[in-house]
Amino acid sequence: MTELAPLDEEITLEQLNLDPYPIYQRLRKESPVLRVKATGRTMLTKASDTEYVKGNPALFSSDDPNTPMQRAFWAQTLMRKDGNDHRRERMAMAGAFKPAVIENDWVPQYQKIAEEYVSRLPKGEVVDLFPALSGPYAARGLAVLLGMEEASDEQMQRWSQALIEGAGNFGWRDEPFERSDKANEEVHALLDSLQARHKAEPNNSAFALMINADNPIETKQIYANIKIAIGGGINEPRDAINTVVYGLLTHPDQLSEVKRNGDWAKAFEEGIRWVAPIQVSSRLVKEDTEIRGCLIPAGDTVMTIQASACRDEELYEDGENFHVYRDKCRHQAFGNGPHMCQGNRVARQAVGEIMLPLLFDRFPNLSIPDESKVIWRGFGFRGPVQIPVLLK
Repeated sequence: MTELAPLDEEITLEQLNLDPYPIYQRLRKESPVLRVKATGRTMLTKASDTEYVKGNPALFSSDDPNTPMQRAFWAQTLMRKDGNDHRRERMAMAGAFKPAVIENDWVPQYQKIAEEYVSRLPKGEVVDLFPALSGPYAARGLAVLLGMEEASDEQMQRWSQALIEGAGNFGWRDEPFERSDKANEEVHALLDSLQARHKAEPNNSAFALMINADNPIETKQIYANIKIAIGGGINEPRDAINTVVYGLLTHPDQLSEVKRNGDWAKAFEEGIRWVAPIQVSSRLVKEDTEIRGCLIPAGDTVMTIQASACRDEELYEDGENFHVYRDKCRHQAFGNGPHMCQGNRVARQAVGEIMLPLLFDRFPNLSIPDESKVIWRGFGFRGPVQIPVLLK
């Protein structure tokens, strides 16, 4: 008789927040299918398993009732829907992510924002790149794309963090929900105030496209999906910038090669493979199934660890290390299947084509004076939360 996956009661959420990679490396070798008490989920750490689960929504549903996301966002976002319900809501904002719209509408604005934000950095000083550049740049670009330019960089970043912390509040503590409630109230108030402008002046922003559609989705869902975009759409490019900068500055030989060849897009892809900005996802098991000989019963929740999949030894030689010029860099950092990140083209352009070459052109001798001051954090989302650099 097939048995349940082994149960681990030792791994803690704090360990996963501080540095999950040694844990994932061990699990890939010893227990690639593991029930982890701290997460309340069966963790999958092998690339083939995570890809299989996310590509099979009929068996592994995104509608996980055990996640705090619905409580944190005041609604079930498109991230927690399947089939036609998911497709309808995803397509409602799809026009904002068309290649022609990205190229004609968003790239020029991201370029302008990048030049402005890089130009205000103080030459010759040590600054923390997170609050000085990567966070504000990601926030401002997303505000433009979503059609909520009236929100400040500070507001966008605060809302993003509050919503993400609420969605990841697996301990169901009061304080994170209080912060996410405040973010919900503020976002809703702003969106209410913006409807008249976008109806009077239709445009390609996600919010305008959704409220001006011939057959719009419900307003509650429009707001919910704007909020999920705020949650993930800031963290992903922000953390990617910080991660790639760290990877290049700590591997000067690779940086020289990237500069010589203009391989910023390759550096971007390797950076998000090495440290995936969005590390994990959850799926509800619809019927009894097996993975690697372990019973996964209906009603269980599996957690696909794309952070681990992106370093799987079966796919990558020396996957624990940053190496721009590895033989292959196919990765799952943007997910796969129906829920593959809708903004992946924007992130690739905003970071790999715009910000990275501009930053290193403006500061060709950019450096990290003290690597011990760089602090990495995150289980659900991960990147340097502090990265002091010398602007030379």
